[in-house]
Amino acid sequence: MPAERTYGMDHPHYEWSPLPARPVLRWPDGAQLALGALVLLEHYEWAPPEGSYSLRRPSGGLIQLPFPDYVRLTHREYGHRVGIFRVLDTLAGHGVPATVAIDSMTVERYPWLAAHCAERGCELVGHGVAASRLITSRMDEEEERATIAAGVEAVRSVTGAPPAGWFSPEGVESPRTPQLVAEAGLRYLCDWPNDEQPYPMTVAQGELTNLPLFLEVDDEFALWHRRLTPQRWARLVVDVARGLYEDGATSGRLLVLTLRPWLVGQPFRILALKEALGEITSWPGVWPASGREIVESYRAATAARPG
Repeated sequence: MPAERTYGMDHPHYEWSPLPARPVLRWPDGAQLALGALVLLEHYEWAPPEGSYSLRRPSGGLIQLPFPDYVRLTHREYGHRVGIFRVLDTLAGHGVPATVAIDSMTVERYPWLAAHCAERGCELVGHGVAASRLITSRMDEEEERATIAAGVEAVRSVTGAPPAGWFSPEGVESPRTPQLVAEAGLRYLCDWPNDEQPYPMTVAQGELTNLPLFLEVDDEFALWHRRLTPQRWARLVVDVARGLYEDGATSGRLLVLTLRPWLVGQPFRILALKEALGEITSWPGVWPASGREIVESYRAATAARPG
């Protein structure tokens, strides 16, 4: 028998919802654009366990280097030692709350850093175990459930409370992930970059909202893979924000930037982030908010709708 077909993509995780057919979304104080930032603190293992999966090549260069690849690994760790502080300071300087996706190995190996983020008032969200241990369909259900539990417990160990949000390592999921994330008590996830507003996921247990990240201006996607200059990236971020802002006059829009401290935390790239945020936050009707605040506002707005 052929598979049952549905509107939109062929999976059960959410309903297809064309934006013009939705009720109008209003952000607090009538803001046209909600502005967020998801900062990634990811650990890359020198020797991942056998069978684990990563998107990364053994070397970040043009050829594969012998193990251990000190250049690639220490380049990534630069973000934990130096870049993160530039990123957090820049966000704070422009009044943008930092939502930090932190994996359990970062919490374990960099406890001072995890505590520092919490003390600064960052919202911490679950991010799995490590960037070198992705969630994929190769995992069985219990292994994936344990991975999610480890990410949740890591945040709880720092803040004293479980996280509200989840971002899978590298944004990669198995077909079970939304269900298991909701089962673990998480209230939103950031894995699906397919909208300009939050939207509900279809889950059997709990209540789960997707908070879409804007992939086209993701720092790695734009700066690393597409090789945009920092100056061009800054203008692209502003142009995206302006388009969303203008459309938000009709129904509120969302821009969540994905930021990696090893990349945008470099001294020459952070200037581009400062330039973009300086312009965007100068506009009236821009609401800088954490992931939790955006999702809570969305849920309150949809709950207040008649019917």
